[in-house]
Amino acid sequence: MPTSGPDAMQPALRRRRRRQGFLLPFACLSAALIAAALLPGAAFADGVTPSEARRLRDEVKDMFYHAFDGYMQHAFPLDELRPLSCQGEDSLGGYALTLIDSLDTLALLGDKERFDAAVEWVGKNVRFDINKTVSVFETNIRILGGLLSAHLIASDYATGMRIQSYDDQLLHLAADLAQRLLPAFDTPTELAIRNRPRVWTHITSTAGGGTLTLEFGVLSRLTNDSVYERVTKNSVRGIWARRSKLDLVGAHINVFTGEWTQKDAGIGTSIDSFYEYLLKEAYKAAMHYLHHDPWYVEVNMNSGATVWPLFNSLQAFWPGLQVLAGDVDPAIRTHAAFFSVWKKYGFTPEGFNLATSTVQNGQRSYPLRPELIESTYWLFKATRDYRYLDVGRDILASLQYGAKCPCGYCHISDVETHQQDDHMESFFLAETVKYLWLLFDLAAGPDNIVENGPYKYIFSTEGHLLPATPQITLLDEHCLYAGAFCNGTAGHGYGTGDSSNKHQNANSVPFDDSRTPSDQSLSNILSTTRGYIKGVCPGLTHAQKLGISYSAEEDNSIQQNSGSSENLDESHVIKSSVQAQSSSVILISHPVASQTEGPTSGRSQYNANIVATAESVGTDTAGASSHPEDLVKETESVSEQKEINDKEIASQGSQPTEGRYLT
Repeated sequence: MPTSGPDAMQPALRRRRRRQGFLLPFACLSAALIAAALLPGAAFADGVTPSEARRLRDEVKDMFYHAFDGYMQHAFPLDELRPLSCQGEDSLGGYALTLIDSLDTLALLGDKERFDAAVEWVGKNVRFDINKTVSVFETNIRILGGLLSAHLIASDYATGMRIQSYDDQLLHLAADLAQRLLPAFDTPTELAIRNRPRVWTHITSTAGGGTLTLEFGVLSRLTNDSVYERVTKNSVRGIWARRSKLDLVGAHINVFTGEWTQKDAGIGTSIDSFYEYLLKEAYKAAMHYLHHDPWYVEVNMNSGATVWPLFNSLQAFWPGLQVLAGDVDPAIRTHAAFFSVWKKYGFTPEGFNLATSTVQNGQRSYPLRPELIESTYWLFKATRDYRYLDVGRDILASLQYGAKCPCGYCHISDVETHQQDDHMESFFLAETVKYLWLLFDLAAGPDNIVENGPYKYIFSTEGHLLPATPQITLLDEHCLYAGAFCNGTAGHGYGTGDSSNKHQNANSVPFDDSRTPSDQSLSNILSTTRGYIKGVCPGLTHAQKLGISYSAEEDNSIQQNSGSSENLDESHVIKSSVQAQSSSVILISHPVASQTEGPTSGRSQYNANIVATAESVGTDTAGASSHPEDLVKETESVSEQKEINDKEIASQGSQPTEGRYLT
C-alpha cells in the first residue's frame, strides 16, 4: 500500500504555545483529511452503499475464517498462530488462547457447529493446574472473559446458540482460573500484582490493576461468591484513592508501597482501559488536562504539565468511549484526527509524534489493534453517518492488502515499509474482526445476537459479549438503568412511565403491578420473560437506578449523596460544533472555555458525572440523532462503576508501558 499520495498528510506550519512552563512545538497535520471527515454528512464520491456493506460484511467473515482456520490447522492447541511460517506458539499460558478468545465471535457469526465443537473441546481439555507464571491482566481479559462470554451464550436458549449437552463446564473452568489468580491480590495495598510470562514484578500498570472488575464481577454473580468482585473492586479503589490532587492517575504503581513509579497521566498505554471502568469519576480531569482538541497528550499527574506530545494507537478506543458517555462532538473530531494518521500510513503506528508529525522511534509497528475500528463502529451506531463505513472500508482494505499472510494476518513491523512480522495475537479474532463485522452488518440490516438478541450486551475491554441478564445485573434488587425492573418485596411500586417508553424495543415488555398477580414471584416473571421489563421504580437512589450494587456499609453514605447525584453535571462536556477548518492546518487548540476553570475543589462534586445511561447517550452535542436504543454496549463504565465518595477513599488511604494488550 502506498505511503504517499493525495491521501497522505503533508508537513505543515508549526505554531508554538506555552502550557505550564513547557514549550510545545506541535507540528500541524493536514487539514484536508480531517476537515473532510468532520463535515456533517460528508462522504466520498464512492461512498459505501447498503449493498456494498453486505459484500464487505461477507468479506470480513471470510477474513475471520482465513485466520481462524489457519490457527486451527497450523497452531491449535497452542496459544497463537505464526501466520507467515504457518506454525504455532505458546504466548500466554499454553491453553489454546486463540480458540477461547474467539468463542463468542463464532457465536456472533451464527456458526453453531463450530461454536458447539469448540465449547465441547475447551470443556474437556483445558486445565489450569499447570506451573506457569502468567499476566493477570491478559489472562483475565482474554481467558476468563472468553470463558464467561461463551458460557452465557452456550447455556441460554434465548441466544439461539444453546448447547444441549452443555453442563456449565466453562463456568467451572472460569471459577478454577479465578481462584488461581486470587493470590495476586494478596498485597499490602490490595492492588493486583502484575505478572508477565517468566517475570515476577511488584510494579503494576494502572490498566493492569484497574481492569479486572467486569470479568470477576460477572463470575461472582454467576457463582454467588462475592470474593471475586470484592478483591477486584478493592484494587481499582486502591488505585483511584491514590490519584493526585488533579484527579489524575499515573501509569505504573508499586503494589506493595502504593507509590507511583511512573507519574505520566494519559488515556493510552498503561492506563487506557482503566477509564472504561471508572469513566464517570475520571472523565472531567482527563478532558481538562489531557485534551488538546482534537488530540490527547500525556501530562505529569501532579502538575498537569505536558510531558509527552504523542498519539499512541491504544488511545484510539477513546472516541468510542465518549460516544457511550454521550459526548459525541469531541469524539467525532478526535476520531477524524486519529484516522488521518491511518490514512497517512495505511495503519496506525504504536506511536506518532505530534511535535514532528512523524512515527515515533521504536514504535513503528501495528500489531493488528482493534481500537480505531471499535470507535468507528460506535460512532456509526450513534450517528448513522455513512462516512464511518468509508473508514471501515479503508481499514479493511489495509488489512487485506497489507497484513494478509498465507495462514492468517500478520503484524506490521513498520507502518512506513509495511514489512510483515510473523505474529497474530488472539485479539485480532476477538476484537478487530468482530468490530469490523458488526459495523458492516449494522449497515446491511443487522442480524446478530447483539443487535437483535434477547439482551442488551456489555462489551468487555477484550470485546467479549456479556449479556445484561437479570442474574448479572441484579434486576431483582433494583431498577436497571435501561428501564426499570423492581423487586416487589422491597416496598417499591411497579409502574410504567414516559422515561421508559423511549427505550421500548422488540424485547421490551412494559408492565405495572396492576398486571402482576400478587402471588406471582419475580423469579416466575423472569423465567417466562425474554428481555427487559420496563417501568419506573420510585424511592431508589441514583446509583440503584443505574443498576449498580453496593455493599451494606456503603448504603448510608450513598443515600445521603443521592440527592445531589440525581442531577448530572454536564459542565465539562465540550459543545463546540463540528465544522470544516478554514485554515490549511489543524492545530492543537487551547482548551475551550468550559475547561479553563481549575479542577473542582470537592471530588465528590463530580462523582456522579458522565454516566452512560440510556438517557445520557440519546442526544449528542452536535445535534445528531444518537439512536439511544442502539447504544446498548452499556459498557463497563456503567455496569461496573462505583460511586466512590471521600469517606471510602479515606478508608483506603491516600497518597499524593502497559495498555489493554501491551505488557
